[in-house]
Amino acid sequence: MAEVKDKLLFEYNEESIKSLDWREHIRLRPGMYIGKLGDGSSPDDGIYVLLKEVIDNCIDEHTMGHGRHVDITIKGNTVTVRDYGRGIPLGKVVDVVSKINTGAKYDSRVFQKSVGLNGVGSKAVNALSNYFKVESFREGKVKAAEFEHGLLIKEYKEAKTDEGNGTLITFIPDEAFFRNFHFRHDYLENQLWNYCYLNAGLVINLNNKRFVSKNGLLDLLQRKTNEDEIRYPIIHLKGVDIEVALTHNNDYGEEIFSFVNGQYTTQGGTHQQAFREAFVKTIRDFYKKDYDAADIRQSIAAAISVRIQEPVFESQTKTKLGSQAVYEGGPSVKNFIADFFAKELDNYLHRNPQTAEALKKKIEQSEKERKELSGIRKLANERAKKANLHNKKLRDCRYHYNDEPTGKDKNIILEKQKESTIFITEGDSASGSITKARSVETQAVFSLRGKPLNSFGLTKKVVYENEEFNLLQHALNIEDGLEGLRYNKIVIATDADVDGMHIRLLLMTFFLQFFPDLVKQNHVYILDTPLFRVRNKQETIYCYDETEKQNAIKKLTGKPEITRFKGLGEISPEEFEAFISDDGIKLQPVILEAGDHIQNLLGYYMGKNTQERQEFIIENLKVELDLAEELEN
Repeated sequence: MAEVKDKLLFEYNEESIKSLDWREHIRLRPGMYIGKLGDGSSPDDGIYVLLKEVIDNCIDEHTMGHGRHVDITIKGNTVTVRDYGRGIPLGKVVDVVSKINTGAKYDSRVFQKSVGLNGVGSKAVNALSNYFKVESFREGKVKAAEFEHGLLIKEYKEAKTDEGNGTLITFIPDEAFFRNFHFRHDYLENQLWNYCYLNAGLVINLNNKRFVSKNGLLDLLQRKTNEDEIRYPIIHLKGVDIEVALTHNNDYGEEIFSFVNGQYTTQGGTHQQAFREAFVKTIRDFYKKDYDAADIRQSIAAAISVRIQEPVFESQTKTKLGSQAVYEGGPSVKNFIADFFAKELDNYLHRNPQTAEALKKKIEQSEKERKELSGIRKLANERAKKANLHNKKLRDCRYHYNDEPTGKDKNIILEKQKESTIFITEGDSASGSITKARSVETQAVFSLRGKPLNSFGLTKKVVYENEEFNLLQHALNIEDGLEGLRYNKIVIATDADVDGMHIRLLLMTFFLQFFPDLVKQNHVYILDTPLFRVRNKQETIYCYDETEKQNAIKKLTGKPEITRFKGLGEISPEEFEAFISDDGIKLQPVILEAGDHIQNLLGYYMGKNTQERQEFIIENLKVELDLAEELEN
C-alpha cells in the first residue's frame, strides 16, 4: 500500500505542469537572471548587477546620442538612477518594466550595438526589489508607476512636468534574496569608471561625486598602472567600433580588461582571446621572430573594447562573449580584431621605434627568465606529484571554477562553480574544523604547514623551490596563468591573533608578488570569524570585535558567559558551519585601491623596517589603545 501511495505522490500528469508569470519565475530562479545573489562583498554580487541593469539602459540612450549625464544616489539600501535620454514612451511605461520580452532593443534601428539585449533587465530589478518606482519624463509630461516585489501597487495618470526628458528609477533590493547586503563604494566607483572610460565625455554623478573620462581606455590604463613602472608609453589605438590600450610593466602575469558594447566581460570570451592571439601574431610578424606567446604576454596590461550588433553572451549577466560572435554580418570578431592589430599596431611600432625597442627588451627578458626556470619548474612539478597533494594538503570540492560543464545540468553546475571557494588555513586543527563544517560541493580546504616565507623582492624561482608555495600554486592551478584557476574565491582563514595576522600578510604578499591578477580580479578574500561568544541560557551572540562584545553583554540579562576564540581550531565544526555557510559567511575582499602600486605597497609593509612604517604602527597603536580605554569606561 505504501508503494502505491508513493507512486501516486510522484505521478507525472497534467497537475504536474505549472505556469509561472514573469515575476514568479524571476523570484524562483534569480540566478538565471542576475547570477549569484551575495551580500555585496564581491563585485559580481547581485546588488551590483541590479544597478548595472538600470545604468545599462541609460548608457544605451547615451550611445544613441541622447543624454550626456547620469545621476545616481545611493542612501542606505535605496538606489535612484536618473538619465536624460528620450524617456520611455508614456503609454508603455508599465509594460517595459513588468512584461517579459517587452522593450525597444529588439529593434536594431532604435538601439544599435546596445548593452541590454533581451528586455529582461529592468523586469529583474523590479521583481527582486522590495520597492520599485519608474518615472518617465517626455515632452513636458510625466508617467509613473510603483511596484512591490514586482507587483503593481499604484499607477499614476499622465501629468504635466517641467522636468527634462529622461527616466528616473528608484529601487530597494529585496533582503529576502540579498541578506544583510551593503554597497561597497570602491566597487561602485570601479563600475562607474568603466562606463566613463567606454563612453568618453559621459558624466556620471554618484552622491554628487563626478566621474568623467576624456581619453577612454587610455585613462583606464593610466589609472590601473604606475607611470614609473611601465616599460614604455601606453599604446592607444582606435578604430571604428574598436579601441585598444596596452603596455608592459614589471608585474607577473597578464592583466586584460575586455568590454563588449560597454559591458565589462569579467570572464573574457571570444574578443579577449582574439586580442591575445592577434597581439602575439603581430609581434612575431613585426620582429620576424617566433617568440613564445607566454613571453610576449608576460606582464602585459591592456584593455580592449569592441562594439558589435547582437552579440551572443554565455549568460544573462553578460560576463563572457560567446564563440559565435560576428562583426556586422561579415568577418568573425576574431578576424576583425586580427585585421585591426595587423594594420594599426604594426604601423604604430614602425612609427615609434623607441617603444618597439623597449617592447622587444621586455619580451627577451621574460624569455630569459622562463628558460632559467624551466629546469627548476620540472623538478618542482615532480615533487608536487610525489607530495600526494590531494590527500595530504588539499581537501578538494566537487565543482571547480572554469571546468567546462556538459549535459542538461550545465547551468546548475555553472552556478555552483561561481561559489567555488578554497580556504587556506594554518595547521591541522583549524583545517580539521573547516573540513568537517564545509560544503563538499563548493568548498575546498588547503592546510599550510608553519609560516610561509616573506616573498617580497624575491623572484619566481622561490615559488618552485619553496614546498608550501609550490603546492599552493598547484592546488590553485595558476602556474600558467588564471585561465586554469580552480576556485572563484581564495579565502585566507587564519587565527585572529598576532601569528594569524602575520601569516595573512605573508600570504597576501605571495599573491601580490607573483600572482597579482588574483587580487586585481577580486579572487582573494579574508575570512572574518567571531572573536567572542557571549551567551546565557536563552541566547547566544557571536561578536566580531570589542564593541560588539560590549553591546552583547549589555543586551543579555544576568552574567553571560564570555568565550574568547583564540584560534579557529577552538571553534567547533557545528559552530563553524554557520560562519562559512552562504548565509553566515563574512568575507573582506583584498582590494588594490586606484593609485596603489604593488611594489611600493609591499616595500612599505613587508620590506625593511623603515622609519615611516614604525611611525605608522605607533600612531595606529595609540588609536587602538584610546578605543579600548573608551570601551572600558
